Amino acid sequence: MFKFDHFVVNVDRKYQKDKAVINNVIKSGFPYEPSWGKGTRGFKASNLWIGNEYFEMINLLKVDGGGWKKDWVDLYNEGHRGLICIMLDVDNINEVYENFKSKNISITNPEYLKFKWLFNLLTRTMPWQNSYIKFFEGIPLQIGFQQMKDDKARNFMKQYMVPNSNENGISGIDKVIVKGALTSNDKDLLKIIFDSYIIKDTPLTISLNEKQVLIFQEDKNYLVEIFCKCNNKDFINKNISIENITLLNSSY
Repeated sequence: MFKFDHFVVNVDRKYQKDKAVINNVIKSGFPYEPSWGKGTRGFKASNLWIGNEYFEMINLLKVDGGGWKKDWVDLYNEGHRGLICIMLDVDNINEVYENFKSKNISITNPEYLKFKWLFNLLTRTMPWQNSYIKFFEGIPLQIGFQQMKDDKARNFMKQYMVPNSNENGISGIDKVIVKGALTSNDKDLLKIIFDSYIIKDTPLTISLNEKQVLIFQEDKNYLVEIFCKCNNKDFINKNISIENITLLNSSY
Protein backbone atom coordinates (compact mmCIF):
# COMPACT_ATOMS: atom_id res chain seq x y z
CA MET A 1 0.00 0.00 0.00
CA PHE A 2 1.07 3.59 -0.57
CA LYS A 3 1.98 6.30 1.94
CA PHE A 4 3.52 9.76 1.61
CA ASP A 5 7.30 9.78 1.58
CA HIS A 6 8.34 13.20 0.32
CA PHE A 7 7.41 16.09 -1.93
CA VAL A 8 9.81 17.46 -4.54
CA VAL A 9 9.46 21.23 -4.84
CA ASN A 10 11.15 23.57 -7.31
CA VAL A 11 12.05 26.75 -5.42
CA ASP A 12 13.71 30.08 -6.01
CA ARG A 13 16.96 30.93 -4.27
CA LYS A 14 15.23 32.94 -1.52
CA TYR A 15 13.92 29.76 0.14
CA GLN A 16 17.50 28.72 0.78
CA LYS A 17 19.24 32.08 1.25
CA ASP A 18 16.81 34.80 2.39
CA LYS A 19 16.94 35.00 6.21
CA ALA A 20 13.46 36.57 6.48
CA VAL A 21 11.90 33.77 4.42
CA ILE A 22 13.77 31.10 6.38
CA ASN A 23 12.79 32.63 9.73
CA ASN A 24 9.14 32.71 8.66
CA VAL A 25 9.30 28.95 8.10
CA ILE A 26 10.94 28.42 11.49
CA LYS A 27 8.43 30.63 13.33
CA SER A 28 5.59 28.45 12.01
CA GLY A 29 6.99 25.45 13.86
CA PHE A 30 9.24 23.95 11.18
CA PRO A 31 12.94 23.88 12.13
CA TYR A 32 14.83 24.47 8.91
CA GLU A 33 18.52 24.35 8.02
CA PRO A 34 18.64 25.04 4.27
CA SER A 35 22.43 24.77 4.12
CA TRP A 36 22.11 21.06 4.93
CA GLY A 37 21.18 18.62 2.17
CA LYS A 38 22.69 17.07 -0.90
CA GLY A 39 23.83 19.00 -3.93
CA THR A 40 26.34 19.44 -6.73
CA ARG A 41 27.70 22.43 -8.64
CA GLY A 42 24.43 22.38 -10.58
CA PHE A 43 21.72 22.07 -7.92
CA LYS A 44 21.15 22.50 -4.22
CA ALA A 45 18.59 20.51 -2.21
CA SER A 46 17.29 21.64 1.17
CA ASN A 47 15.04 19.43 3.26
CA LEU A 48 12.15 20.43 5.50
CA TRP A 49 11.63 17.45 7.81
CA ILE A 50 8.05 16.93 9.04
CA GLY A 51 7.89 13.75 11.11
CA ASN A 52 8.55 10.87 8.71
CA GLU A 53 7.73 12.99 5.65
CA TYR A 54 9.62 15.88 4.12
CA PHE A 55 9.90 18.54 1.45
CA GLU A 56 12.86 18.20 -0.89
CA MET A 57 13.28 21.76 -2.14
CA ILE A 58 15.43 22.17 -5.22
CA ASN A 59 17.17 25.31 -6.45
CA LEU A 60 19.14 25.03 -9.68
CA LEU A 61 22.57 26.64 -9.63
CA LYS A 62 23.31 25.92 -13.28
CA VAL A 63 21.09 25.49 -16.32
CA ASP A 64 22.18 21.87 -16.82
CA GLY A 65 21.06 20.98 -13.28
CA GLY A 66 24.33 19.29 -12.35
CA GLY A 67 23.03 15.73 -12.65
CA TRP A 68 19.52 16.35 -11.32
CA LYS A 69 16.54 14.63 -12.98
CA LYS A 70 16.40 15.97 -16.54
CA ASP A 71 12.66 16.52 -16.97
CA TRP A 72 12.54 18.36 -13.63
CA VAL A 73 15.51 20.48 -14.73
CA ASP A 74 13.78 21.31 -18.01
CA LEU A 75 10.61 22.45 -16.24
CA TYR A 76 12.64 24.50 -13.76
CA ASN A 77 14.40 26.28 -16.62
CA GLU A 78 11.02 26.95 -18.24
CA GLY A 79 10.00 28.81 -15.08
CA HIS A 80 8.17 26.14 -13.09
CA ARG A 81 8.17 26.68 -9.33
CA GLY A 82 6.25 24.63 -6.78
CA LEU A 83 5.34 20.99 -6.28
CA ILE A 84 6.63 18.87 -9.15
CA CYS A 85 6.44 15.34 -7.72
CA ILE A 86 4.64 13.46 -4.96
CA MET A 87 6.81 10.53 -3.90
CA LEU A 88 4.99 7.58 -2.33
CA ASP A 89 6.71 4.97 -0.19
CA VAL A 90 6.08 1.36 -1.27
CA ASP A 91 7.14 -2.04 0.07
CA ASN A 92 7.83 -3.66 -3.31
CA ILE A 93 8.61 -1.28 -6.15
CA ASN A 94 9.11 -4.06 -8.69
CA GLU A 95 5.62 -5.36 -7.96
CA VAL A 96 4.20 -1.84 -8.41
CA TYR A 97 6.08 -1.51 -11.69
CA GLU A 98 4.86 -4.83 -13.08
CA ASN A 99 1.29 -4.13 -11.97
CA PHE A 100 1.18 -0.77 -13.73
CA LYS A 101 2.88 -2.11 -16.87
CA SER A 102 0.21 -4.80 -17.08
CA LYS A 103 -2.38 -2.00 -17.06
CA ASN A 104 -0.57 -0.13 -19.86
CA ILE A 105 0.48 2.71 -17.57
CA SER A 106 3.67 4.46 -18.64
CA ILE A 107 6.12 4.07 -15.76
CA THR A 108 9.92 4.22 -15.62
CA ASN A 109 12.03 1.23 -14.63
CA PRO A 110 12.89 1.17 -10.90
CA GLU A 111 16.38 2.63 -10.54
CA TYR A 112 18.64 3.79 -7.76
CA LEU A 113 18.98 7.57 -7.72
CA LYS A 114 22.44 8.61 -8.90
CA PHE A 115 24.05 11.96 -9.53
CA LYS A 116 27.49 13.23 -10.42
CA TRP A 117 29.56 15.36 -8.07
CA LEU A 118 33.12 16.61 -7.55
CA PHE A 119 33.43 17.99 -11.09
CA ASN A 120 31.60 14.93 -12.47
CA LEU A 121 34.45 12.71 -11.34
CA LEU A 122 32.39 10.73 -8.85
CA THR A 123 28.90 9.23 -8.87
CA ARG A 124 26.84 9.14 -5.71
CA THR A 125 24.21 6.40 -5.43
CA MET A 126 21.39 6.83 -2.92
CA PRO A 127 20.08 3.77 -0.98
CA TRP A 128 16.63 3.71 -2.56
CA GLN A 129 14.98 2.92 -5.88
CA ASN A 130 12.63 5.32 -7.64
CA SER A 131 10.08 4.86 -10.39
CA TYR A 132 7.89 7.53 -11.98
CA ILE A 133 4.54 7.82 -13.71
CA LYS A 134 4.43 10.27 -16.62
CA PHE A 135 3.46 13.89 -15.92
CA PHE A 136 -0.21 14.79 -15.83
CA GLU A 137 -1.50 16.65 -18.86
CA GLY A 138 -3.29 19.45 -16.99
CA ILE A 139 -0.73 20.29 -14.29
CA PRO A 140 3.09 20.05 -14.07
CA LEU A 141 3.05 17.22 -11.54
CA GLN A 142 3.94 13.57 -11.54
CA ILE A 143 3.67 10.77 -9.03
CA GLY A 144 6.71 8.72 -8.11
CA PHE A 145 7.29 5.60 -6.04
CA GLN A 146 10.20 4.87 -3.74
CA GLN A 147 11.48 1.80 -1.96
CA MET A 148 14.33 1.91 0.53
CA LYS A 149 17.06 -0.66 -0.06
CA ASP A 150 16.46 -2.29 3.34
CA ASP A 151 15.62 -1.50 6.96
CA LYS A 152 19.25 -0.63 7.64
CA ALA A 153 19.12 2.06 4.96
CA ARG A 154 15.79 3.33 6.28
CA ASN A 155 17.11 3.62 9.84
CA PHE A 156 20.27 5.26 8.54
CA MET A 157 18.15 7.81 6.67
CA LYS A 158 16.15 8.65 9.81
CA GLN A 159 19.34 9.80 11.54
CA TYR A 160 19.55 12.62 9.01
CA MET A 161 15.92 13.73 9.30
CA VAL A 162 16.88 16.65 11.53
CA PRO A 163 16.07 19.24 12.59
CA ASN A 164 12.52 17.92 12.62
CA SER A 165 9.14 19.53 13.34
CA ASN A 166 8.49 16.58 15.68
CA GLU A 167 10.27 18.55 18.38
CA ASN A 168 7.54 21.21 18.09
CA GLY A 169 4.62 18.79 18.23
CA ILE A 170 4.14 18.70 14.45
CA SER A 171 4.33 14.98 13.82
CA GLY A 172 3.72 14.45 10.12
CA ILE A 173 1.65 15.07 7.01
CA ASP A 174 -1.81 13.53 6.94
CA LYS A 175 -3.66 15.25 4.09
CA VAL A 176 -2.73 16.71 0.72
CA ILE A 177 -5.11 18.58 -1.57
CA VAL A 178 -3.94 19.11 -5.15
CA LYS A 179 -5.96 21.72 -7.01
CA GLY A 180 -5.72 22.12 -10.75
CA ALA A 181 -7.21 21.70 -14.19
CA LEU A 182 -6.90 17.94 -14.56
CA THR A 183 -7.88 16.52 -17.93
CA SER A 184 -10.15 13.52 -18.37
CA ASN A 185 -7.04 11.47 -19.18
CA ASP A 186 -5.47 12.61 -15.91
CA LYS A 187 -8.52 11.52 -13.94
CA ASP A 188 -8.60 8.17 -15.70
CA LEU A 189 -4.92 7.68 -14.90
CA LEU A 190 -5.49 8.45 -11.22
CA LYS A 191 -8.34 5.97 -11.06
CA ILE A 192 -6.11 3.24 -12.46
CA ILE A 193 -3.16 4.08 -10.21
CA PHE A 194 -5.16 4.19 -7.00
CA ASP A 195 -7.93 1.81 -8.00
CA SER A 196 -9.44 0.37 -4.79
CA TYR A 197 -8.03 3.18 -2.61
CA ILE A 198 -10.49 5.75 -3.97
CA ILE A 199 -13.16 6.52 -1.36
CA LYS A 200 -14.91 9.41 -3.11
CA ASP A 201 -15.22 10.48 -6.76
CA THR A 202 -15.84 14.23 -6.37
CA PRO A 203 -13.44 15.56 -5.38
CA LEU A 204 -11.33 12.51 -6.14
CA THR A 205 -10.32 11.31 -2.67
CA ILE A 206 -7.76 8.59 -2.04
CA SER A 207 -7.17 6.80 1.26
CA LEU A 208 -3.50 5.95 1.78
CA ASN A 209 -1.73 4.02 4.50
CA GLU A 210 -1.41 5.45 8.04
CA LYS A 211 -4.72 7.33 7.66
CA GLN A 212 -3.25 9.68 5.08
CA VAL A 213 -5.52 11.24 2.47
CA LEU A 214 -4.74 12.53 -1.03
CA ILE A 215 -7.36 14.68 -2.76
CA PHE A 216 -7.46 16.00 -6.33
CA GLN A 217 -9.81 18.96 -6.70
CA GLU A 218 -10.86 20.84 -9.82
CA ASP A 219 -9.50 24.40 -10.03
CA LYS A 220 -8.36 26.77 -12.76
CA ASN A 221 -5.09 27.37 -10.88
CA TYR A 222 -2.48 24.83 -9.85
CA LEU A 223 -2.30 25.08 -6.05
CA VAL A 224 -1.51 22.63 -3.26
CA GLU A 225 -2.59 22.49 0.38
CA ILE A 226 -0.65 20.21 2.72
CA PHE A 227 -1.99 19.59 6.22
CA CYS A 228 0.25 18.61 9.13
CA LYS A 229 -0.73 16.91 12.39
CA CYS A 230 -0.08 19.33 15.24
CA ASN A 231 -0.70 19.03 18.98
CA ASN A 232 1.12 22.20 20.00
CA LYS A 233 -1.27 25.11 20.64
CA ASP A 234 1.51 27.57 19.80
CA PHE A 235 1.55 26.37 16.20
CA ILE A 236 -1.99 25.10 15.51
CA ASN A 237 -3.61 26.98 12.60
CA LYS A 238 -0.32 28.61 11.59
CA ASN A 239 0.54 28.28 7.93
CA ILE A 240 3.29 29.18 5.50
CA SER A 241 3.51 29.40 1.72
CA ILE A 242 6.31 27.82 -0.28
CA GLU A 243 5.84 28.60 -3.97
CA ASN A 244 2.40 27.14 -4.92
CA ILE A 245 2.10 25.18 -1.65
CA THR A 246 0.31 26.24 1.52
CA LEU A 247 1.53 24.24 4.50
CA LEU A 248 -1.03 24.21 7.33
CA ASN A 249 -0.90 22.98 10.91
CA SER A 250 -4.15 21.33 12.00
CA SER A 251 -5.05 19.83 15.38
CA TYR A 252 -5.71 16.10 15.81
